[in-house]
Amino acid sequence: MSHAYYLYCIGESEALAAARGEEQPPPIEPDAKFVEIEGGGLTAVTSVVPLADYGEEALQARMADATWVAVRAMRHEKVVEHFARRASVVPLRFGTIYLERESVGRMLDEKRGELGSIIERLRGREEWGLNVYSDRARLREEIVSLSPRLGELSAQAAQASPGQAYLLRKKIDSLRDAEARAETRRVAAAIEQELAGAAAAAARLRVLKDEGGEQGDLASKLAFLVERDRFAEFRAAAERLAREYESAGFKLELTGPWPPYNFAAGG
Repeated sequence: MSHAYYLYCIGESEALAAARGEEQPPPIEPDAKFVEIEGGGLTAVTSVVPLADYGEEALQARMADATWVAVRAMRHEKVVEHFARRASVVPLRFGTIYLERESVGRMLDEKRGELGSIIERLRGREEWGLNVYSDRARLREEIVSLSPRLGELSAQAAQASPGQAYLLRKKIDSLRDAEARAETRRVAAAIEQELAGAAAAAARLRVLKDEGGEQGDLASKLAFLVERDRFAEFRAAAERLAREYESAGFKLELTGPWPPYNFAAGG
């Protein structure tokens, strides 16, 4: 055996059939063709890949090549996005491989109920990401007016004797960073709760160490499963929150729509 089957997504056979006549992006290896494998009323979108590159040990070695991974991850994403725009699909993670065609069909039959439930839950919905950035220096300046604790100390300092006022201001300065971190957590939680009300589901994603950019420090990374016909409401809520927290040094970045990777698990 010299080849395997690389999987992109799974959807209802009838729904995916409607996309067959449309122009499709290239598969993960452009010289291959898409192969649709059916089972239990479902279809897995796959393409044939060489085991020389995609066998277990070979793929692990390839994963150390950042350029190779980036190019193929982008091709994978384009394919999933193509089908997700046209049907309700279960998007599969980069690197999902089956050695035999029969194994794919068997998986579709065995997991028909679970996959069908996921597809139904994702129907008419798409994933949107929201990044919450914090301007640390600006927030540190604004925190005295935002933090009840520092606000109280500041009021005491304004009425205290010069010596007491000096000590209180030193205490305020020593507490700025801790209060800024607490305010960042509060704002991120408030944004998540508010937008979750305009979404079908929400997920808090992991923020990597030192992740950020020109917008500031990345304080929170969120994902929302949003009904397409409610997106205008969701976007309006995000824009309102962006305006509300802008003066304190927070910026909101809405990204998407994406295939619903973060909401494609069973349950």
